[in-house]
Amino acid sequence: MKKIISTENAPAAIGPYSQAVEINGTLYVSGQLPIDPATGKIEESSASGQAKQALKNVGAILEAAGYDYSDVVKSTVYLSDMSLFAEMNAEYGKVYGSAFPARSAYAVKALPMGALVEVETIAAK
Repeated sequence: MKKIISTENAPAAIGPYSQAVEINGTLYVSGQLPIDPATGKIEESSASGQAKQALKNVGAILEAAGYDYSDVVKSTVYLSDMSLFAEMNAEYGKVYGSAFPARSAYAVKALPMGALVEVETIAAK
């Protein structure tokens, strides 16, 4: 049975979607922008700061669903420019240590709210 996950510790969805959906022991976390949930705004201007906030938002949703970063099996990272990859990658590495999930990273033409980074995640128990 499908379960909708929502927490105030991550930004509210800015469209007709859920923060995350869990089904059959798998959690699908929607792309997380670097929005500070307290202000509803992107407060960081650097790619590293935005990556850190986006990953923090992912963590809050994982926690709300009873998961943690060690349960993440796949991440997709969207960047406004591939020149930001190294900054994002440094923050990403801090979160996952050595138990890295599978990952794809893409440069896209634009991200919502002018973000530099967005992170989408799949976790499994």
